[in-house]
Amino acid sequence: MKRKMPEGVRKQIEALRDKIRYHDYRYYVEAQPEISDYDYDQLMKTLGELEKAHPELVTPDSPTQRVSGTPLKDFATVRHHTPMLSMDNTYSAEELREFDRRLKKQLPQADIEYIVELKIDGVSVSLIYEDGILIRGLSRGDGLYGDNITQNLRTIRSIPLQLRPPASFSMPSLIEVRAEVYMGRRHFVQLNKEREKAGEPLFANPRNAAAGSLKLLDAQAVSQRCLDLFAHGAGVVEPASFATHGELLQFYREAGLKVNPHIIQCMNIDRVLECCARWASKRQGLDYDTDGMVIKVNAFRHQRLLGATSKSPRWMIAYKFPAERTTTKLKDIVVQVGRTGALTPVGIFESVHLAGTTVSRATLHNEDEIQKKDIRIGDWVEIEKAGEIIPQVVRVITAKRTGKEKKFLMPKRCPACGGGVTRTPGEAATRCDNPLCRDQLKERIVHFASRRAMDIEGLGEALVDQLVEKDMIGSVADMYFLTREQVAALDRMGDKSAHNLMRAIDTSKNRPLSCLIYALGIRHVGVRASEILAERFGSIAELMKAGRIEFEAIHEVGPVMAESLYHFFRLPQTRRLLSRLEEAGVRMRETRRRTAGPRPFTGKTFVLTGTLTAYTRDEAAEVIKGLGGRVSGSVSAKTDFVLCGNEPGSKLEKARALGVKIIDEDAFKKMGRVEG
Repeated sequence: MKRKMPEGVRKQIEALRDKIRYHDYRYYVEAQPEISDYDYDQLMKTLGELEKAHPELVTPDSPTQRVSGTPLKDFATVRHHTPMLSMDNTYSAEELREFDRRLKKQLPQADIEYIVELKIDGVSVSLIYEDGILIRGLSRGDGLYGDNITQNLRTIRSIPLQLRPPASFSMPSLIEVRAEVYMGRRHFVQLNKEREKAGEPLFANPRNAAAGSLKLLDAQAVSQRCLDLFAHGAGVVEPASFATHGELLQFYREAGLKVNPHIIQCMNIDRVLECCARWASKRQGLDYDTDGMVIKVNAFRHQRLLGATSKSPRWMIAYKFPAERTTTKLKDIVVQVGRTGALTPVGIFESVHLAGTTVSRATLHNEDEIQKKDIRIGDWVEIEKAGEIIPQVVRVITAKRTGKEKKFLMPKRCPACGGGVTRTPGEAATRCDNPLCRDQLKERIVHFASRRAMDIEGLGEALVDQLVEKDMIGSVADMYFLTREQVAALDRMGDKSAHNLMRAIDTSKNRPLSCLIYALGIRHVGVRASEILAERFGSIAELMKAGRIEFEAIHEVGPVMAESLYHFFRLPQTRRLLSRLEEAGVRMRETRRRTAGPRPFTGKTFVLTGTLTAYTRDEAAEVIKGLGGRVSGSVSAKTDFVLCGNEPGSKLEKARALGVKIIDEDAFKKMGRVEG
């Protein structure tokens, strides 16, 4: 007979959990502890003992369940409810004023006010809460899909596993909290000291340390890294109950999420500029790194009307602080060869510390750029980090010249293979003419294996170097004919690593056609263009038949890309490569069912909003594409139809404002003659 649980025990456990959550908030969020570490540990000990005695009462949101004892084998990939878009950047006061003018032109009747926040130099994550309980945490990934790093995020004590009931707001049934994970400077210094003692590589800066920590598969190790977090935005909120961004942040504070205290509401752009100027110098006194300010339109109604491009919201912009600069000596210029054969000069400097990292090299872009800045080997130069990420030469300090400096000349032959080089009129790049150049091959293989291409995990630069140098691979297709024994015999590879790599190579054969097109590395063809081409042609065979005019007729394919595609698919080496990939079993056609018969949506752009009853969103999108239409993520003047389901979002409001035709599912079925 099942023993009945004493109600007193259940209440005691809940009371302990509430008390511990309160003290977690006071310590990790407010930085105002009310009890000693010993007293806190005693509360945790008592709760742990009670839960051990009554395991049926253990819940995922209990404070005892923060750290999992079982390391993961890998991170699963999960789609975000709402894409995590990037931000447009600006570097001057005039560009900020132009941002303000642009918004006022789009919303001429609106009184626009802004929220200004520090731009934390950390790692973007998404926390999904259902009915106030943390159910999942994702990395940003590519913006559409992220890694499920819930186990690691649960170790961050400033992240509540259960939101507190807020005083001024109702709890959303679903909220996608956008936040930035960071490592404080003090903890970063301590971590590097420990790694130095252990003979381990040091992290370059706090951001790298935070990113590396979140990639660890062992949550126990992550829990030792002293990571922290600031919540700053939201994706999906159901029901949508906040009128402004300021209200959202207030909800976060009341619910127990940590929000940066240095947030200012500004009534106009002049006030915004004052904030940016003040923090440019003041930020050095913080215990965490910042690289700018984020300016957001406060009213969600205005945000919805402004919308977003495919890459970034129109209602938000990052003002980047002026880059740090320093001087160093240019010791040499070497030339690297990329996957398209482009020869890129790279400056080798005397090592110097700049914006948190040690810099010893930087791209000099091309021959024209070197001549324009008159950069010579032996020069003293001023360098900065563009966007505080990529080192670049700003100017030459000619006053320090001794006369011994040497002018740089682009080599007449490829430094990697000795083949001839060509510079096409009108282009800045000089390219190696040899399609068999080893350096080009290495870069092509690395690109082919990259995540957004064929996603072959484990095939990194070091391994590619070995495979090419040992003549085991002469093209990207050759990797599909490697054996496990061959791979296991390579340096730093064992039987298990070889098994994992061979499995990843085999799995890649079934990647979507768009991924294969992108993986081929065709000049001017990126991820989005690859998706359009896969959708339009449906197979590699059809792509190979297409002419320039057929390519140019496609929306988003211009003359330059069309010429590049036409030329690529007519090269004999391309045809040999594709034949070998097909022989290996790589999928060469789109498996999505293409609708036969009339294509009534040809040339029409649809946007989907709300919950549909007869289809999932993906199914509706497939129907639209199969009938010749195009699906967009945002409403614009070029949108033909908005397909509206139950509980539509902001896209409906914007469609009405722009006069875009709104249809329901019945109208959609009639238009496409589709069965529900």
